[in-house]
Amino acid sequence: MRLARVRSGLSESFDNVAVVAVDADGETLFSSGSVDQQMFYRSAIKPFQAIAARRLGLDLPQEHLAISCASHGGYPAHLAIVRKILTDHGYTTADLRCTHGRPLALDADRYQSTLGRTSPERIFHNCSGKHAGWLAACAVAGLDPRTYLDPHHPLQVMTLETMRDYSAADPRPVGVDGCGAPTLRGTLRTLATAFTGLTVEPEADPVAKAMTSYGALVADNVRPDGKLATTWGGPVKVGAEGSIAFTRQGLAIAAKSESGTSAMAVAAALHAARIIGMLNDAMTSGLTDEISPPVLGGDRQVGRTIVIDE
Repeated sequence: MRLARVRSGLSESFDNVAVVAVDADGETLFSSGSVDQQMFYRSAIKPFQAIAARRLGLDLPQEHLAISCASHGGYPAHLAIVRKILTDHGYTTADLRCTHGRPLALDADRYQSTLGRTSPERIFHNCSGKHAGWLAACAVAGLDPRTYLDPHHPLQVMTLETMRDYSAADPRPVGVDGCGAPTLRGTLRTLATAFTGLTVEPEADPVAKAMTSYGALVADNVRPDGKLATTWGGPVKVGAEGSIAFTRQGLAIAAKSESGTSAMAVAAALHAARIIGMLNDAMTSGLTDEISPPVLGGDRQVGRTIVIDE
């Protein structure tokens, strides 16, 4: 699918986005672009990393489970839940092994700066909820919390097995994610296939409900994926380098922007959702800026991003 950013009537930049929609029976409902090209799943598979932790015995309240699936914005609510997960299981932020970072949301970053917290911290990293959940799983299962990022750690082995179960594909060889965690690989098609399981497999139900109920914890309510999550009615998860996947009632859509731009992936995926009848009029109205991101000039809208080729 090809998108153009139109400024003052002129198409000035373009992006290609691969998109695929599948159902729980494996039928392809829509496909555009290189949907079978290998990619790293990155943060898009956090729901399955949470399922792996649950397979090891972890049982978290819904809000905590949502944060464990999150690429959060670093708002005070996000950070408070991360700390609560840690303290409930005997840890502190010093036990986190994720990369030091700053809050992903700009206003959350500015807020922390007003408090004098101007340096990168592990808890600020958007993956700190996932890492807190992994530490909690180690506590429950009696696993070494110091080496949980090792690809051979039982937690990571369980994650690999879980993703293989849901995607029906071998997610190896393993790479290294931006937060330092092992990251698995596959294609957009296998990612979409995995996501169908979130709303049809009984073991995935707690994760799906947590993500659906607390979409603003999984992301925030500012980014395109977060706004989509608060409207969609099912699990939504963005990944690094411009990927996203979301599902509802056994149907799933996955998209990846060639330029690595998340907003373009969201726009193309929503276009596909409208084509296959998964967007009603109310949702379309509420997601206008996500379906067709505005182009700004002089602090006002002077154009939009549009689909020019499906």
